[in-house]
Formats: sequence, C-alpha cells, structure tokens
Amino acid sequence: MEPRNPRTSELLAAIASAEGEERIYFGDLTAAMRNRAFGILFLLFGIPICLPIPGLATVCGFIITLIAAQMILGRDNLWLPQFLARRSFARKDLQRIVTKAEPWIQWVERFATPRLAPFADARSRRIIGIVGFVLGLALLPAIPVIGAIPLGIPICILGLGLVERDGAVILAGYVATSLGLLITAGLGYLMFQGALAVF
Repeated sequence: MEPRNPRTSELLAAIASAEGEERIYFGDLTAAMRNRAFGILFLLFGIPICLPIPGLATVCGFIITLIAAQMILGRDNLWLPQFLARRSFARKDLQRIVTKAEPWIQWVERFATPRLAPFADARSRRIIGIVGFVLGLALLPAIPVIGAIPLGIPICILGLGLVERDGAVILAGYVATSLGLLITAGLGYLMFQGALAVF
C-alpha cells in the first residue's frame, strides 16, 4: 500500500493554516479529521506534553484517556461531550505546536509506510486504546513537567503510527511506552524518597 495522502504533517499544517475563525473548536477539529481523528488527536495532545509547559500534562492526559476509552470500545468515529466539543483554543497556538513538531513528524514520515497490518488494523486499535488509556491515567497526577515528557513521546509515536497505518511505528510506540512508564515510575520513586528525607 502507498503511504496515506495527504501525509500527517501536511494534514496538520492544512488544519492549522486554514482560513477562518481565530479560534478552533474541538468539535469542528474532530469533524474535519474524520477517520483520522483518533491518531491525529493523539498527536495533537501528545505534542504539548513533550513541551515543558506547566499545567498541560493533566489536561492533555484527561483528553487522551477519553479518546483511548472510545478506541477500547471499538468506536469508528470519535465522540466528544458537548462541554468539550464547544471548547476552543487559539489557532495561533495550534500553529505554534505544529511548527515545533513538523520537522520531527516529517523525519518519521520518511520511513513510515503502511506495513505489518495486524498491528495497525481496526482490531489492533483496541490494544492501542488500552495502552493510551494507561498513559493518559499516568498523566493525571500532578507530576513534574519534565516527568510528563516520557509519557508524551509514546503517545505521539502511537498517534503517528495510527494515522500512517504503520505497524512498525506502533510497535515502536509500545516499546516507548514501556520505557516511559519505567522512567516516570523511577522519577516518582525518587520524589517520594526525597520527600521522606525532608520530612
């Protein structure tokens, strides 16, 4: 199979640069992405986690958990509750996120291609959903900004693998998930030991 057209980076750039309102509603964004919504939203909410911006990890973790839960349930189309669908964010914020992430996404796209179909088909989305759900839950506690990055990276990898239908990238996402959870657990243990030493 040929790589999906347009590629992920092209689709993100088109959404970010499209003329229209200065603010983008989550509901409109989801509708525009159609069957790519699960993977693209993994990317969109995974990228801010990888940037050292305080306060984003918990919010993004909640949304990732919501998306992953629907993948576990086997939904073909993403549903958002009205309170979230009516939420909006500045288009310039999306443009800034896409600009930062575009070189990295394009680098992965050089190697990404539809392959290893059993790891990238509709049935495998439930497994990806379970992994994403665990990652989203791990982001909910108040952890240090840097501690969220090891969890954001596998979310981005899994999202890109979903969009590009690349089982090899998805498998890399599973490996990154294991490493990310281990690193986060280690940071949590060190924080706990440090707190015990102080008190």
